[in-house]
Amino acid sequence: MEHRRRSSELVPLRQPSPLSRPQSFLTSPTASTESFKFQTQGRRSGGQMASSYTSVASTTPTSPSFPRRLNSNPFDSDNGHQDVSPGAEDHELSQTWNAAQLYYSSVESDDQPIYHSPRRASASASTSYRPPPSSFQFPFQAHPGNPDPLPARRRSGSLESLTSPVPRQMSDDSHDAPLQPPQASFMAMSRSTSNTSLNGSPNGSTIFRSSAAAAMAAGVPSAPGTPPPTFRAPFLAPSSRPSSVWTPPTFPYGVGSDGASASSALVLPAPAPAPSTRLPAKLSKEDKPWLQRAAPRQRVSWWLTFACMLLGVAGAAALCFFGIEGVEKFSDSQLCMVLNDDFSTFDLSNTWTREVQLGGFGNGEFQIASSFDNNSYVQNGNLYIMPTLTEQWLGADTVNNGKVTLDPCTTAQTNKTACSASGNGKDTVINPVMSARITTQDHYSITYGRVEVSAKLPKGDWLWPAIWMLPVNGSWPLSGEMDLMEARGNSPSYPAQGTNFVRSTLQYGPFAALVARSYGWYGMKRSSFDQGFHTYGLEWDDTWMRFYVDSMVRQTLYISTKKSKDSFWNRAGFPATAQNGSSEVVVENPYKSNNAPFNQPFYLIIDLAVGGTSGWFPDKVGGKPWLDGSNTAMYDFWQAKNSWYSTWPQNPEEGAFRIESVKMWKKC
Repeated sequence: MEHRRRSSELVPLRQPSPLSRPQSFLTSPTASTESFKFQTQGRRSGGQMASSYTSVASTTPTSPSFPRRLNSNPFDSDNGHQDVSPGAEDHELSQTWNAAQLYYSSVESDDQPIYHSPRRASASASTSYRPPPSSFQFPFQAHPGNPDPLPARRRSGSLESLTSPVPRQMSDDSHDAPLQPPQASFMAMSRSTSNTSLNGSPNGSTIFRSSAAAAMAAGVPSAPGTPPPTFRAPFLAPSSRPSSVWTPPTFPYGVGSDGASASSALVLPAPAPAPSTRLPAKLSKEDKPWLQRAAPRQRVSWWLTFACMLLGVAGAAALCFFGIEGVEKFSDSQLCMVLNDDFSTFDLSNTWTREVQLGGFGNGEFQIASSFDNNSYVQNGNLYIMPTLTEQWLGADTVNNGKVTLDPCTTAQTNKTACSASGNGKDTVINPVMSARITTQDHYSITYGRVEVSAKLPKGDWLWPAIWMLPVNGSWPLSGEMDLMEARGNSPSYPAQGTNFVRSTLQYGPFAALVARSYGWYGMKRSSFDQGFHTYGLEWDDTWMRFYVDSMVRQTLYISTKKSKDSFWNRAGFPATAQNGSSEVVVENPYKSNNAPFNQPFYLIIDLAVGGTSGWFPDKVGGKPWLDGSNTAMYDFWQAKNSWYSTWPQNPEEGAFRIESVKMWKKC
């Protein structure tokens, strides 16, 4: 039996396909119907059921008809059979039949089909050859390995629904003749009452008319969206069948009436509707818990929270109110105007006094405070304090090795040494710069009140503009000093605060070697104070002092002395002893009140200084050309003239210290 399992050795030769046989091989629809009726009647009567197929000649490859018998091979070479009793089921068929017997019979003629095996050539000449199952007409006989019953029927032989095809003899010349597709009784397209459906109903071949084969035979394309037809897969081995029903592949393109493929869009299933968000019914009161009355504890907690919020708002409002009301300031009714000079004229008789000296005013300054009109004058409603070089008045030789005496000199009675100076031609020179300093000492002063000065700062390295106040009586520093504004003329890039910063300072102490300073400053980030006019102010009372720029909001320094611990003496924190000159002395508190020494009349000073050795310009910062502790500091400054004088604008609009107005109020 080994040569029968090797079906892969079959070599197909020239043999037309059974599906392409001529129409003459198929029986008429009437004959198929009559055969089907006969089979049905025979099965019902319990008699021997004859095959609907006639015997097939050995020269034809069509499927022969075989009677069914139990426990035997339906295709034995002796064609013997055993009748099947009525009601016998297909599961009683023998499980041992050999499919190889379909290919061989007891007699083999020269005209047998041409499926030939090389191994078969060596077998006995008496063994007959039969075609494979693929050559049988659709559908071929069912067996236990091929359980494929027709719809709505008990399993039975597939050949029961078919009539035997008309046998034909094939000559050698007819091998190449085209074969017609098979036609069974159920494939009839007519609705004639003479045709009977498979289930015995008189409505024609219903199964075939609804199948894909009927549609293809009629040339009618399937409509888009039509479910794909289903039919058997007869040419697959039983073990290879995926299921009892075969579904052909579907394509997203229709076929036109002319057989051409018609391009059409793929019909996609409609998306499932989204779930509705509509409420099924109106909400009841139970569905709205916010309408229900809250529990007592919840109401209490809500009102407590609300009360705390109100209390917090009320507290914040009270804090803001009392904070604003608690700001120390003067009302207009508390002040009386003392001086209001808009510099329409330069009144040197009743308002201002020029100080004339060259002693340096205790700071070692490098300028001469002159009485010349080119250093201080009024023009276009502004007071100009313009620095100039001394050599423009005396000559360069005089500055280097000459001598100068100021006449008049305001310190001729108190400090005559501040009225003259000389140069030795080596390391001592006359003050190389001339400027001006004006005061209200002989005309206006206030003890408590307000002072406001509108001014525009000068531009130039080592210039020192200042607006400040000194006591009418007393000495410095014991009687104190109040600086409304001090600044430097260096550019904003100067590391020790240039023209973009202004400073306010309070200075006091028991003697010159022990001075306390309290100060604050205000700076500009995108501009500088030499670009326009700004107001520099002071408000001063017996318990507080405030310095500001432009408004009281821009406060630079604020001091309160309401309590004894905040007095100026306690605030300074002076030591118990200090070095005063060549001896060490005990430091005693000379002030009898909290706001002393600023409890007496002060007058106003406006000046433009140059350089100095008091530390206002830190050593070795910004290219400073002198040292404060050097005996030749003024000489060194003069030698660096080319570096700093080039930064002084010669136009008075930029190079001068310009004062727009001066106002003084006293406390009424």
